[in-house]
Amino acid sequence: MNLDSLKYAATHEWIDAQGDAGTVGITRFAVDQLTDLVFVELPAVGKKLSAGAPFGVVESVKAVSDIYAPVAGEVIAINDAVVREPALLSEDPYEKGWLIKLRLDNASDVGRLMSKGDYEASCHSH
Repeated sequence: MNLDSLKYAATHEWIDAQGDAGTVGITRFAVDQLTDLVFVELPAVGKKLSAGAPFGVVESVKAVSDIYAPVAGEVIAINDAVVREPALLSEDPYEKGWLIKLRLDNASDVGRLMSKGDYEASCHSH
């Protein structure tokens, strides 16, 4: 996976879009803010997601955080390994720690998300 080609939402999700499908996860910045992850809840395959709507939950020892869909689509796969072992998300949020795969409603929606540079700038401005 080329991290420079990912697109980012202001809510700290990333998407790796390939044609009409995309892999979604949360960023290293978000994982580091959450610290010790204890629980991950993901939607069922087949669930329709709206852009900006919550689709799951990540729980750490200090907080429960919603995970938001960066674009609209239908869930075509979930990462069961992360549900069983939330630490995978901390170890490798981009490869082993991906969360869901989506069939995109509209692939052009990805273009409205932030580039890596814009996302990193937004993290440093808070």
